[in-house]
Amino acid sequence: MFKVGIGYDIHRLVPKRKLVLGGIRIKHAKGLLGHSDADVLLHAICDALLGAVGVPDIGHQFPDADVKYKNISSLKLLKKVEAIISKKGYCADHVDAMILCEAPRISKYREKMKARISKVLKIKKDQVSIKATTHEGVGAIGRQEAIAAMAVCLIQMRRPS
Repeated sequence: MFKVGIGYDIHRLVPKRKLVLGGIRIKHAKGLLGHSDADVLLHAICDALLGAVGVPDIGHQFPDADVKYKNISSLKLLKKVEAIISKKGYCADHVDAMILCEAPRISKYREKMKARISKVLKIKKDQVSIKATTHEGVGAIGRQEAIAAMAVCLIQMRRPS
């Protein structure tokens, strides 16, 4: 049995924060503002996976009022989400994600992101797709005030061992 979930996240770009996308530190003049490392790509993937198994979203699972999640790596959150879907009897089958930003260019980081995500989700690298697009100068993303990400995840019931 297969299930599908979708996820979306957006965070403001601010000075004096590191930029982390897909679990990779990226050199950029600004970073994303958030309680955790604000990795919008991993947050969108987490929400897609959580939605696929029908449990509350990332904000419910890892509330920003809880100090234990302050500055936490979103790779750790993704690992916790993988455990949640596993406990429900499912595993990730495919992740398709889109990063929306004017800068930085994502292409040189894509393979490292895919490797990090696939390792945490215990799937092959070719089961993770990451694309990027700009907003052509339109809106907060176009003005380089924010970065967003969308994800669709396919999960399947685990085969008995």
